[in-house]
Amino acid sequence: MNRALILKKIFLGLLGLFFSASLWAHGGAAGTDTDQCKFELEPGHWLHYTAYQPKAFPAEDFCGNIPNTDTLTQLVFDYQDVRYRSMAVEFEVTKEPEGTRVFFQEAKKHKSGTVVLTLPNGVPEAGKHLIHITLVPDQGERLDAHMGFVAGKGQQVSSSSMLLYAFFAFAGLYVLYLSNAGFKRTIDGLVAKIKS
Repeated sequence: MNRALILKKIFLGLLGLFFSASLWAHGGAAGTDTDQCKFELEPGHWLHYTAYQPKAFPAEDFCGNIPNTDTLTQLVFDYQDVRYRSMAVEFEVTKEPEGTRVFFQEAKKHKSGTVVLTLPNGVPEAGKHLIHITLVPDQGERLDAHMGFVAGKGQQVSSSSMLLYAFFAFAGLYVLYLSNAGFKRTIDGLVAKIKS
């Protein structure tokens, strides 16, 4: 086998590994979970949260930073414990540090385990906000959880997205290097000049 073919196979193998679902998973193993979009309702019992702005960013989901303030915003909550589905849950979103109420939904049960809160006009102001969740059991004490987010910072490019863009740029240049003799001569000439 020639060297170029071996390099192409290594490159394709790494590319396949790079796009592996387990490599880009949202959470992690027990004890090392890095999912920042979770509320802890009780020790070991979680509620997962995702925010969407489908009109402005149809293919994106958000957590701690919501880019726009004046567009349809959906807050989606998924119970990760079946026992909470029989409890009524109350939701409130406040602007911080003032504590001004932006959104409120009275306590009700959600048997599916998924709750979608729709803010048709988004949040009214940029800045810090707090989501308050209160679970109201038929008996016993209420469970409260809180999670903050920042709205109105615009679309932020994550470091993993930047890494992905850099990878594609490098991969494109590498394929061009392997497939175009003129480009290869130019790069080899530049490398030779740098070495000398």
